Amino acid sequence: MLGSVTGYYENYTPAADVLVIAIGIVFIILIRNAYINRTRGFLYLRFIIGILMLSAAADLIYNVSMSRFLGVAPKIVHYFFRSAYHIGLFSTMWLFVLYAKDLLGLDKKTGRPYFHLAAVGFYIIVFNEIAGTVFKFGFYIDNADNIHMGFPIFPFGYMYYIVILSVMVFKHRSRFIRQVVASVTGTVIVSVVIMAIQQLYRQSSFTAATFLFPVYALLYHVHSNPYNIEIGTVSESAFEERIGESRTRKEKLYLMSLYMHDFEGKGRKYPPEIQGTIRYFSSRFFKSATLFQISGGHMIMAVDTLKNPDYLESGQKMLDEFNRVYPRYKIDYKIVYTGTYDLLNKDNDYIGYISFLHDRMPQNSFLAADEKDVKDYLKYKYIVDELADIALKNNYEDERVHVYCQPVFNIRSKTFDTAEALMRLVLPKTGMIYPNEFISIAEKNQYIGVLTKIILFKTCKQIRYMLDKGYNVKRISVNFSVYDIREDSFCETAESIIKSNGIPFGKIAIEITESQNEKDFELIKTRIEELKESGIKFYLDDFGTGYSNFERIMELPFDIVKFDRSLVIASGIDDRSKTMVSNLARMFKDVNYSVLYEGVEDENDESRCIDMEAKYLQGYKYSKPIPIERLTEYFEKIG
Repeated sequence: MLGSVTGYYENYTPAADVLVIAIGIVFIILIRNAYINRTRGFLYLRFIIGILMLSAAADLIYNVSMSRFLGVAPKIVHYFFRSAYHIGLFSTMWLFVLYAKDLLGLDKKTGRPYFHLAAVGFYIIVFNEIAGTVFKFGFYIDNADNIHMGFPIFPFGYMYYIVILSVMVFKHRSRFIRQVVASVTGTVIVSVVIMAIQQLYRQSSFTAATFLFPVYALLYHVHSNPYNIEIGTVSESAFEERIGESRTRKEKLYLMSLYMHDFEGKGRKYPPEIQGTIRYFSSRFFKSATLFQISGGHMIMAVDTLKNPDYLESGQKMLDEFNRVYPRYKIDYKIVYTGTYDLLNKDNDYIGYISFLHDRMPQNSFLAADEKDVKDYLKYKYIVDELADIALKNNYEDERVHVYCQPVFNIRSKTFDTAEALMRLVLPKTGMIYPNEFISIAEKNQYIGVLTKIILFKTCKQIRYMLDKGYNVKRISVNFSVYDIREDSFCETAESIIKSNGIPFGKIAIEITESQNEKDFELIKTRIEELKESGIKFYLDDFGTGYSNFERIMELPFDIVKFDRSLVIASGIDDRSKTMVSNLARMFKDVNYSVLYEGVEDENDESRCIDMEAKYLQGYKYSKPIPIERLTEYFEKIG
């Protein structure tokens, strides 16, 4: 097939390739200044944009050289730019296949056929492009400067890749969001239509431009993360992408977190003056810093330390400026400064880490976190994971949950015949974990119920053992959380566990801390009344700490009131304090409550508590908490 120089020139419009190069430059500017989710797929798109710009430039040079310098410039020049143009376009098609494979999340085995098909097509086209010129069965220029086009393989190669991509999308369409499929498919259809019209009119000027249409759709739908215009933030998902990118590139980031609980919740917006202040802070102190909106009241600024070698000094300046403007607003806040750490990079869990730090901080405070805080968080997270596994398995014999007991001294019998069961965790990586480290975590994550059932079961099992061996076990108390009591099956579960171990109900006591919540109070009252009928005893725990409402306490049919260690200490300050504590104890005694003093540590404590109507004493004077199996060292055998 022969082609004329005039035909080439007349059918070619250089403006189309110039536009492709211009749009590519615009994309680069937008990518540089907008926030983009920089995944591996995004790197493919960047390569596609770059190659399309080079391809358009090669096509422009090729057509100009053919129209103006045919017969003047060496033929190799024409061959080179034409081949560069075609090879560049098919390189982008191969990259589109790789991009789709990555976007669909196909593993190596599933994605391998598509990769190989794309590679085979690319190599065939490249071979045809070069061999056709060398062996003169494709495009070449003869000695008379006539142009021979050869077989038009380009449209077939183009459709070959369209088919591969279509099969991928159709076969794995469940992994795509419908809107993304619709948009990308629409842009591809427009591209194919333009290509068909070009073939009809023997035109090729807009070929490179058609490759930009799906690029735009993918950037818009998959990688765009628009700024919040009011305050200049991008989303939480963008923060996770940024952390992942820094890990891949082995960059160090400096993170500054601001949490203001007043703005948590749906529909709560920052006033205009605060919006302006946030915009000022996000751009004033660091180069190329990005501000991320994690939740309504939580923002994190990420700073590249390489671009900001003085980031510590700048961070202090920002904090000083914050303290200067704070009196204008007086909104509660928590501020955390922290670096990125290899220990956290694996799970990319900086939001969880910073939230953990927030939970431990008082309002209107600042924390410069360090590696110790990271280790504390990882320990916390490990405990959460272990508690989750304990709850999932729901095994009453779980070896990670241990029962310790503190023997209680009976003043009247001068013996140890009761005890308090205490919870411990023994975990593979950390060893012994004490209640102050895990109870609040278990309550927060709703795992406390399973732990309580395990402790109750193991306590009942040990009571059964001791009764069988002839020991005098009056009862052992088990602490129950208000979260346990809220469970609809609370009474049924407690009775079932006690029955399953074959012990009398009176051998178990349930310790409950008074609740300030009106609804919880009524529920506790109902539960106590229901279970007392079976013989279970009830203790009011920690009397003397925090909130105490005597009217409510008197409504609850407790058997024993446990006076906290703080009252034992207070009673030893002076006679006045001792009189007050003693009168409280006498009041409870007069309405048939027994009084147990906790935290008795020496003979002075013991003597004073006995004078203050004590019936039971508990504390380090008698024993520290011991494994429940060792209670036999304290309890006596009958007969």
